[in-house]
Amino acid sequence: MTIILDGSDLTIEKVVQIARHGEKVKLSPQAIARIKACRAMLEKKIVAHEIMYGVNTGIGEFSEVVLDDEQIKNFQRYLIYNHAAGIGDPAPLEYVRGAMASRINVHAHGNSGCRPEIPLTLVEMLNRGVTPFVCQKGSVGACGDLAPMSQIALLLLGEGKAYYQGELLEGREAMDRAGIPIPGLEARDGLAAINGSNVLTAMSAILLYDANRWLKQAEIAASMTLEALKANMKPYSPQLHRIRGFAGAQRTAAAIRKLVAGGDLINGKIKCKVQDAYSMRSTPQVIGAAHDALAYARSQVEIELNGVGDNPVFFPEEDLALSGANFQGSPVSLPMDMVGAAITMVSVMSERRMNRLNHPALNVGLPAFLTKGAGMFSGMMLSQYTADMQIVEQRILCAPASVESIPAAADQEDFVSMGMNTAIKNFQIMDNAYGILGIEFMAAAQALDFRDFKFGKGVTKAKEVIRRYVDFLDIDRPLYPDHTAMKELVKSCEILEEVEKEVGDLG
Repeated sequence: MTIILDGSDLTIEKVVQIARHGEKVKLSPQAIARIKACRAMLEKKIVAHEIMYGVNTGIGEFSEVVLDDEQIKNFQRYLIYNHAAGIGDPAPLEYVRGAMASRINVHAHGNSGCRPEIPLTLVEMLNRGVTPFVCQKGSVGACGDLAPMSQIALLLLGEGKAYYQGELLEGREAMDRAGIPIPGLEARDGLAAINGSNVLTAMSAILLYDANRWLKQAEIAASMTLEALKANMKPYSPQLHRIRGFAGAQRTAAAIRKLVAGGDLINGKIKCKVQDAYSMRSTPQVIGAAHDALAYARSQVEIELNGVGDNPVFFPEEDLALSGANFQGSPVSLPMDMVGAAITMVSVMSERRMNRLNHPALNVGLPAFLTKGAGMFSGMMLSQYTADMQIVEQRILCAPASVESIPAAADQEDFVSMGMNTAIKNFQIMDNAYGILGIEFMAAAQALDFRDFKFGKGVTKAKEVIRRYVDFLDIDRPLYPDHTAMKELVKSCEILEEVEKEVGDLG
């Protein structure tokens, strides 16, 4: 179903549909009317020689340089050229598609001053599968994601490079093959195409979508481990979490109760301790805190997705042009730094539970390192090493980028968000999180195979899915194929989807 971009209701789920799944988009008629009205106002101001930043002045430190009529015609082209200054490997196509959708939604407000041909061309590029080649690194997350957005804007000049039908082509060839006219760049068009934090915001939207699904799987893995370790389930009672009041903790406790429902443990048929270790009874508080962090980050990202991140900003009804800093990425980079820490925090708890499954003094009668042949075999001893290495990398990456500003442009741009660094490192944190959780899933399934009581419906289904990909570790074998298979299984969300079919939505 085509997604209408009108500036007001772009959600992270819609970004994922457009960016990852190729959903078609359309600019609403009302948005096109707003864009035309704003452009008409801008052109009157240009004729009147009203000084406007980035229209008839230079940019950055050159903002006091006023351009003549001939320079105004050529300035936008050179602006895109000198800002297309990224480096290195290409960004994944879904990041670029998400950024394009985000930028169209900015223009839909009718406050950017560009011609309607600019967002309409981006719409056609999305719908016909022309995705610009964009270097992932180069943005400091203020004045927008200038370097990567400029590589997108090169296609509006028929330049740069783009992917089309699986090939990397010269920009004009990609556009010609797709049947998309080149709009060129007139006054204001170039800066309007690039002056927002759209790449880091699109990346953050995609990350939040994936992280929410990963947290649900962390609840499934925790439930498996809790049953394997014969946990006391009283800490998951709804009264405890309702009386404290945190929404995330209530959500997680409810999810885990749903996952273990129908099993002997929750029904009081299994003897358990009076009080378990923190890693077993604090799961609602820890995963719940991560849910709350994601909820706040989502609110900020969706404000940005539906706001006017641009400079200058034009107000046609007031015949007004205002230059400010609505490109600044800090409102997104700060909460997203917190999201990286939240994912790492939950990963640390996952590894601690996995340690308890392995540890003969802590695993409530399970074989040491989950092997029947201790001494001859080492079981899952080395799996913990692999999890630990990934956690250390996560911890290193948790240093917040939002406080790492380095002034640029002769100190005209003397505070920047470094939000692109946040976005990039969050995906590295997430990549490790898949591996860490996969190892807990594998260990929990191994442990459950040593137990002979009835498990909850959700736990039983999760174990069944895992066993499609990884066999019981009867005797030692190389584990790297199993670790990698489990990482990919977690990333695919097949466990989550199968379990939710069995027990219902986890939240």
